[in-house]
Parts: sequence; structure tokens; C-alpha cells
Amino acid sequence: MARAGFRRAADVAWRRRGRGVVQLERNLARVLGVAPDTPAVRELSRDAMRSYLRYWSEVFRMPSWDADEVLRRIRVEGEEGLRAELDLGVGVVLALPHCANWDHAGAWVVGAGMPFTTVAERLNPPQLYDAFVSYRQNLGMEVLPLDKTSGVEVFATLARRLRDGKLVALVADRDLTESGIEVEFFGHTARMPGGPAALSVSTGAGLVPVTQWYDGDVMHLRIHPKIHQPTHGRRPERVAAMTQSLAGVFEAAIRAHPADWHMLQRLWVDDLRLRHHAASPRRQPAGSGRERSA
Repeated sequence: MARAGFRRAADVAWRRRGRGVVQLERNLARVLGVAPDTPAVRELSRDAMRSYLRYWSEVFRMPSWDADEVLRRIRVEGEEGLRAELDLGVGVVLALPHCANWDHAGAWVVGAGMPFTTVAERLNPPQLYDAFVSYRQNLGMEVLPLDKTSGVEVFATLARRLRDGKLVALVADRDLTESGIEVEFFGHTARMPGGPAALSVSTGAGLVPVTQWYDGDVMHLRIHPKIHQPTHGRRPERVAAMTQSLAGVFEAAIRAHPADWHMLQRLWVDDLRLRHHAASPRRQPAGSGRERSA
């Protein structure tokens, strides 16, 4: 009943075609390699909104799931590889895209006996942020706040966890700092966070991509082989190369299951430039009588 209600809400939002849905369609058009007004994009965006609202339905219901329910609703591939990386004792960075239910993925990791640390973007109002932190902490995660003033401190804390041989999990397909790494993504330049790769380079921890998608009533979780660090080049070059490799894994997964990619924000550099252009004040022509003095 809950899923049906959220599905109806998804269809209402899709029909209204607000800013988020319009940007979702621009993003999906790049995935498909077609124009945003192509009928296939519009159809896919409806499926994507239904998948997105399914995520929210599960977010509200997951606090009532016990360990058996978490396991019943997920199929995992590659667990042995992850445990082998953790056994090395140098820590592991899990990097995930905004696909299907990344919180369900986190609940499974904790339930499998691998507690981890993650970060959460500060949200407004503060009560909403506090609710999300509490929700994820109740799932067994250590959550660090991320904002413009805490970036360095958060990085240092995550690095300490990795040097202690622990697990860090980061959603890594959208840059929140405006200082991300430019990568080629579906044939165009996008910006993704360099934090996962930078943590790996700084600490020696393995960088392990994880992708997830829905299949009927269950979610599939694929733990990929780790991305190896380049043996040559300066640190920024190695971070950039690993971030590009990570983008390649995400691209293949999203191409296979585009409806489960919940990206309603701007990701590609061209779109980000449009946002900055729209946000900049318009220059008035000389003599218009609206100039301001210094």
C-alpha cells in the first residue's frame, strides 16, 4: 500500500514536470545519447520518478525492518572481494552512485558485520538534517556532517578511520563542493567528487565501487573489484585518474539500469555553467538609469 501511494505521488510530480523532473530528463537524455525532448526520455523519466519515490517509501519504512527483512529484500554480488580487502587491514572506501536505495545498501553492510563511517550534507531546515542523521545512525552508520566549513575536518576523520583498517562509504556521483574532478561521463564533461580517490591515495585504502538497482521486489547490490592506484604521476594526477575510472564503472551501471539513477540535479559542466549564468546579476546598459554607484 505504501509503495502504491508513493507511485501515485511520483506520477503526479512527473506530470507537473517541475524543475527537478526537467533536469532529470536532461540527465537521462545524455545517458541515452538523444535530445531531451525525445519521447523515450519522457517515458524513462516517469520510470525514474517511480524508482526515486520508491526509495523514499523505503526510507520511511526501513526503521521497522529487522535484519531478516533487510536480507530478504537484497541480492549481493562480490561480498567475498570486499571482505578480502578489509582483511588487508588498510581500510576500504566504498563509492556508490545515487541509484536505487543506497541506504538499504548501507543497512546490509552494517548487518553483514562491517560497520562504516559516512557523511551527510547539511540540509535546511536543521530538523530535517537531524532526522536524516538519526535515521542513518539507527541503521548502524557513523555519520559526519558535511558543509563548506567542515570539509578538511571530515576528510581527516575519514582518513583516521581508514588508517585504523575500517570502512568508509560515500555516495560519489555528484560534487557538493564546487571543487570536484572533471571526468568524461557519457561522452560529456561532468564534475564528480575527488574525495573517495583522494582518501585512497592518502591512506592506501582500497577504492571499491558499488552499484545497485531494483529488480521487482528486491534490490541488487554489486560490489566491484577495487580500482588500483596508478604507480606514476603526482598525487592530483592519480586522484583524477582513479576518479575517471570510478566514473566509468558508474556509467556502465547507469547505462544498464537508467531508471534507477536518481539524479535530479545538475552534474555536467555545461549545465553547471548555465546555472551560474542564470544566477549572475544581469548587466544593465549604460544610461538606463539603474546603475549603482560604488
